[in-house]
Amino acid sequence: MNSHKKGKILVVDDDITVCKSISQAISIEGYDVDTALSGEEALKKDMKSPYDLIITDLMMPGISGLELLKSLKPRRPDVKLIMVTGYPTIKTAVESIKIGAFDYIAKPFTPQDIRSVIHRALKTAKIEPKMAMPPGLYYISGHTWLRREEKSRVTVGITADYLQTIGDITRVELPSENQSISQGEVCAHIEDDNKFVHPVWSPITGRILEINTTLLKNFQLLSKYPYDKAWLFRVKASNLEEDIKGLKPSE
Repeated sequence: MNSHKKGKILVVDDDITVCKSISQAISIEGYDVDTALSGEEALKKDMKSPYDLIITDLMMPGISGLELLKSLKPRRPDVKLIMVTGYPTIKTAVESIKIGAFDYIAKPFTPQDIRSVIHRALKTAKIEPKMAMPPGLYYISGHTWLRREEKSRVTVGITADYLQTIGDITRVELPSENQSISQGEVCAHIEDDNKFVHPVWSPITGRILEINTTLLKNFQLLSKYPYDKAWLFRVKASNLEEDIKGLKPSE
């Protein structure tokens, strides 16, 4: 398989060192990689020859990563875009998914981190959703959902479309009881049979009350019952009403 058939990728960052670093990490996988040093240059290049995937820094002078996303989506609704963000901009990264980004990756990250999210992004273009999300949930697209229980207690799980983009699951890592988590930050990891370790973003801020120990013994529950038996953990939310504003409601 030649690189163009595997995937044509554009890396966008105003720091040329970052562009080169990401490009080197993914070009060895056989992807056709190009770079742009601004959002303006990225738009021009994509207009001339569209890319399968665009990886862009969220915060850039001129056209930011978010503005790049907003410019591309009306013209190319199927474009896959991954945001690179620092922790101070996690809330903005969550918002970028709400308006159409495929995913985001938080700094600092390893070459393996970037390869795993690219693998998922390019795979999702080839699959059809197999399971509808039930009503009454709030979710980060392509990642996690929450269900409100009594008072500030919520149950958290993984969306079916996220699970479809990874291989057979070989390991699930969940947080510990009483651990604090924050919306948009990593709350779990899933390893697949391709040795990719995929981070899972929390949809809520709060303290872990209970984890699903049954899931840790039977990973197959995730593919069969992602919105039921395969919940990840339960949380006492510390800022529920505000956090829900950053999520999408299921219908």
